[in-house]
Amino acid sequence: MFFKLLACNVFFREICLRAAQAPHVYDLEFTEKGEHDRPETLRELLQDKINAAEASSKTYDAILLAYGLCGNALSGLSARKTRLVAPRAHDCCTLFLGSKERFRTHFADNPSRPFSSSGYMERGGGAAHTQGASACLGLDKSYAQYAALYGEENARYIMESLAPPGEAAGEKEVFFIDMPETAFLGYAEKCRKEAEEAGKTFTCVEGDSRLLCGLLLGVWPEEEFLVLAPGEKVRPVYDWDEVIRAG
Repeated sequence: MFFKLLACNVFFREICLRAAQAPHVYDLEFTEKGEHDRPETLRELLQDKINAAEASSKTYDAILLAYGLCGNALSGLSARKTRLVAPRAHDCCTLFLGSKERFRTHFADNPSRPFSSSGYMERGGGAAHTQGASACLGLDKSYAQYAALYGEENARYIMESLAPPGEAAGEKEVFFIDMPETAFLGYAEKCRKEAEEAGKTFTCVEGDSRLLCGLLLGVWPEEEFLVLAPGEKVRPVYDWDEVIRAG
């Protein structure tokens, strides 16, 4: 099969390795890590790349998106004549962890927890991703916005849950996802030393590229991937299980 794959460059090493080992043919294109800081701009960029792929002389069996919902960056994306495939992932972190269940395990109690990985550390900009699940679950509003929606008491509870008084969420912890494919680079140890020097707790968990592998191989079970028919759009659900659906 012939796939067009669009991905954040924090997955560059893992994707290139898996693509080299897979039986399919790929056109790979990567966006810069920093684009995640501007979800609306990233959405426009991805739509432009989808349109360009369909306007080319090539006929792809599917266009693959190696992104999480990422602050609604995937919301509204569609292809006119090609299947569009995206993992049911809240954030890039889900793709590093290998499942939305592991994402929930590590982030449900602290949606703003920052994380890092080899891919994050070797690419430009900050070494950690700080969005977490907050924006993906609709938890990225101001106090005034929450108060208008839910009342002041509920607004205070939400703000305190996301960032306890006197301490920014995740401020005292460095959460590192060590991918087996890139562990040899030594970024986990570098991150640990930096955390200790800053007086922070260092937590390291093993990553899993199974979702990336499934995306590349064309193994797309419904519970883990959204496969859009031509003309359908990505619609966020903001839950822990479905995450995105066709709209």
